[in-house]
Amino acid sequence: MTTTPDLEGLVATLTDLLGERGVSIDLGTRERASVDGCGLSPILSAKLPLGLADVVAYPTTAEQIAEVVEAAVKHGVSITPRGKGTGNYGQGIPMHGGLVLDTSRARSIVEIGDGYVTADAGAVMAQIENRAWAENQQLLLYPSTAQSTLGGFLSGGSGGTGSIVHGVIVGGPFVKSLDVVHATGGGLIHVEGADAQEYLHNYGTAGIIARATVSLEPLQPWRAFYASFDDFHDAFTALNEISNGITPAPRLVSADLPTLADALPNDEAIIKGKASLRVIVDDAAVAQASDIVAAHGGTVTAVREGAQEVMKLSMISYNHAIEWLQRSHPDTYFHVEVGGAALLERIDEVHTVYPGAMLHAEGQKGRPIGMLAAEYVSEEEMLAGLDRLAALGVTTHNPHQWYVDVRVEETRALKAETDPAGLLNPGKLPAPVEGDVDASNGLMTGGAR
Repeated sequence: MTTTPDLEGLVATLTDLLGERGVSIDLGTRERASVDGCGLSPILSAKLPLGLADVVAYPTTAEQIAEVVEAAVKHGVSITPRGKGTGNYGQGIPMHGGLVLDTSRARSIVEIGDGYVTADAGAVMAQIENRAWAENQQLLLYPSTAQSTLGGFLSGGSGGTGSIVHGVIVGGPFVKSLDVVHATGGGLIHVEGADAQEYLHNYGTAGIIARATVSLEPLQPWRAFYASFDDFHDAFTALNEISNGITPAPRLVSADLPTLADALPNDEAIIKGKASLRVIVDDAAVAQASDIVAAHGGTVTAVREGAQEVMKLSMISYNHAIEWLQRSHPDTYFHVEVGGAALLERIDEVHTVYPGAMLHAEGQKGRPIGMLAAEYVSEEEMLAGLDRLAALGVTTHNPHQWYVDVRVEETRALKAETDPAGLLNPGKLPAPVEGDVDASNGLMTGGAR
């Protein structure tokens, strides 16, 4: 292993390994591979250390991912893994240049069995879900960005569609095993159970996910359910009751104030000027959801079936609602992540913490969560607002950061063994400081995918 980066040697090695179409040093290609959706955070965009890849590689199998990492380590070149670039907070930006390892061409779905699917890191979540449906099964979880890749979702995501029942990725039943790559050689390294959990949501800083086996469950007859309300308080009350009170449990529940709802893609089921409630609901529970809506003065505006309709509803939940709001009102809004029972119980007080604040609410296992959108403030004012929210009993997470902030010390300990030269996604794992605290609180809805 060299201690001086040998980019020329790496490009030659990768070209032999992947062919000319599997490697690029073209400037435009390197620029496109060096950005993500960090514009979602105006606070982050103003201070994010940017970088430019020196070379981009496109392996097509999990085994090739391992070979590319081995070549980069041999030539002393840092490695920034990337899925489809759909991350929102800079975790896939190559801050130190080097190699961007684009896994999106390693898209094989290797095997679907009873209760599991094995796929390479670049397999698209929507395609995995569609294949599972064909086998009368479904994923336990998939991200709101359904075109994300499996490896990106596990490395940078958190929860999503299915979280009401199954919780978030880390610590939940979703991941059965991983094939990961260390910066110490050894090819694909198979890890299961608790050992596999150590590689989730840490952006490839301690090992790059090349293949994964995740859980499936029997397919349910899902429906995309839409309702509107004159008063957003009633919409949020209905969200809470549907999230926790219907059987079978819903797969996703979202609700928005009128301004947020009006920014979503035009749809006759999302009535302009009214609060919107959207649910992925089992057909057997449509009547229960309808009764809850009616009891709180709402109107059911559509009930649609089919995988495409269900996935369409997912794509206007979580961060996507904020992205649509920002498109509709450029240079106006930022967001923070919030959760807990107090979020809805004290919603009027929550809305006073920032100017123009509006809650995008989501149901999740055991509690509501959401994105609190608000008009631009300074970073200092944003952080002070988090303190005020905490005083109201609302749990918070600051999404405006590009570094690992969950199980930080454990990741550092693992990285010391798996990446002694510090080549895996450098700049994304903070160095230890006195009084360092693990900021995990289970909200983690952002990240690179």
